[in-house]
Amino acid sequence: MPSLLKASISALCVALATGLAQPSFAASRLKDIVDIEGVRENQLIGYGLVVGLNGSGDSLRNSPFTRQSLEAMLERLGVNTRDQNLNTKNVAAVMVTAYLPPFATNGSRIDVSVASLGDAKSLSGGTLLVTELIGADGQVYAVGQGQVSIGGFAANGDSGSSVTQNNPTSGRIANGALIEREIAFDLSSQRVLRLALRNSDFTTANRIARTINAYMGVDIAVVTDPGTVRLVCPPNYDMTSLLTEIEGLVVEPDQAAKIIIDEASGVIVMGENVRVSTVAIAQGNLTIQISEQPAISQPAPFSEGQTAIVPQSGVEVLEDGTGLAVLQGGVPLRELVDGLNALGVTPRDMISILQALKASGALQADIEVM
Repeated sequence: MPSLLKASISALCVALATGLAQPSFAASRLKDIVDIEGVRENQLIGYGLVVGLNGSGDSLRNSPFTRQSLEAMLERLGVNTRDQNLNTKNVAAVMVTAYLPPFATNGSRIDVSVASLGDAKSLSGGTLLVTELIGADGQVYAVGQGQVSIGGFAANGDSGSSVTQNNPTSGRIANGALIEREIAFDLSSQRVLRLALRNSDFTTANRIARTINAYMGVDIAVVTDPGTVRLVCPPNYDMTSLLTEIEGLVVEPDQAAKIIIDEASGVIVMGENVRVSTVAIAQGNLTIQISEQPAISQPAPFSEGQTAIVPQSGVEVLEDGTGLAVLQGGVPLRELVDGLNALGVTPRDMISILQALKASGALQADIEVM
């Protein structure tokens, strides 16, 4: 018995050592890499009025839509202001936007965003009046109202000086809209559903299907294309309980070899699968400096000449004497970056080098310029 116990302990130690020695991958939960068909947000939009502004609202002369909206609103409330001289600057026309979350129920609240439509200076202290929020089908799904909270301010002086921080003409209303209409979608009664990959890839889709089938013990997931996995609900499950079971499964997404370049800011992002063939690179910076040193030219004594300024230009050309550097092929991303950094290049020079490597066929990756 002691020898058997010792053998078991030794086997356990070997198993633990083997597990700890395995490399760690960037595995993700299924819920973080796929979207479920039918589970989505819907965009809402509306037009309304913000009142209570301290003289920072729209000028009615320059914003006729604000004037018309104000007159129509007062008329609905029994106040006739037609053909009257309205000169208030405490009202602003705004666009109101919101996202209707999936499975939102009637009577629940959502946040709304408010943005000025006219020439208002600030929405600070304003209150949004009742505003209908409609969907793409023209139906009203929520109604917004409440105090607008902005993240900036604007102050003006009598002499024309002003101070502005952030954007005072847009803001949010927390829980500012009440849902009036639900979007019907019975997820539990669905027998077939599709999982949409957020980053389409054949390998990732195949791994998702194999992971789901291995966990369930039956083939219920089928890859239909690089961005879609078709899911069939087993007889002893409903779709809600099935998604609850599998959304926490861990899958390692595969990445395409891609380099993203933002030439405006000089930002370079490279994926870990980027590889380069053995190649020699020479990088040199050519600097041309032109300097002006004006000189004074005096006329000869007793002559009729005039004192003049004579320009004297100096041109200097500097070129770094960097020789060829060999970049070994088939190296991983870390060594590729170290090799490029060893050349002492700037990010903008590195962009030119990467594009030249791609043109020569030595770079096994796609380059996407933003």
